[in-house]
Amino acid sequence: MTELSSAPQEGEREALKQAACRSGEELLFPSGGWVRSPEAYHNALRLLRTEIELIRKEWKSAEGFSPIEHIKTRIKEPSSILDKLSRLGLEARLDETAEHIHDIAGMRIVFPFVTDIYLLLERIGRHSELRILQIKDYIMNPKPNGYRSLHVLLSVPSELDGRPCRVRVELQMRTLAMDFWASLDHILLYKYDRKVPEHLQAELASAAGAAGELDRKMLSLRSEVLSLSEEEDKQLAERTKSGSPVSETAERPASVHHSIVRSESERRTDYRHEP
Repeated sequence: MTELSSAPQEGEREALKQAACRSGEELLFPSGGWVRSPEAYHNALRLLRTEIELIRKEWKSAEGFSPIEHIKTRIKEPSSILDKLSRLGLEARLDETAEHIHDIAGMRIVFPFVTDIYLLLERIGRHSELRILQIKDYIMNPKPNGYRSLHVLLSVPSELDGRPCRVRVELQMRTLAMDFWASLDHILLYKYDRKVPEHLQAELASAAGAAGELDRKMLSLRSEVLSLSEEEDKQLAERTKSGSPVSETAERPASVHHSIVRSESERRTDYRHEP
């Protein structure tokens, strides 16, 4: 039986990770090529984040709130690229990496409510500089293990050594509940080296269902709150029009009520990407 103490400790894991990273750099990018290679990806992520932040500010200015909870970006390390190439049964070559690894640059955007994900997708689809290459909707069609998220592969303008180019960026969009579930799934995959025991897989699948139900309940509650708020605004407008006195507590900007979200029918964007 393998002793638990034989597993690498946190410090040892980091040392092994750094060694694997250096080995991956030398194998994939000989002569220090990796030092320059991420430049184009970093540039693309900066541009994409700037564009998303502009949309975020526009929403906040127009509606009094932003439906985006937070944004994270990352560049995949060489050791992770090698691991993925190995799982795909591909050789550790630069051309294989460019052809088959599309998530070297990644961005994750987390939202409180699922409908806002599709609203941002619509905005991205109308952007002149961002090209949608592929959409994988794991929200409408979850993975067998329960994973839910919207994956969008983008072609983003960038530059390398002062010359214009385009690189691929994988954009993941999910709700807070989906993100919490995915974080736990990632921890278990790492702990068990992708061989998660069946009973834990079953528990994860059950938790995914609970997370999905939470998203539905929160969306329903938001719709109910908005419905009540719209009725109050209507009554306020009628009293104002008739000249009836209006208390100070009744006088409040409509943006407080309407800024949370538009009606469900408006938010359900039927966006389709033609390849």
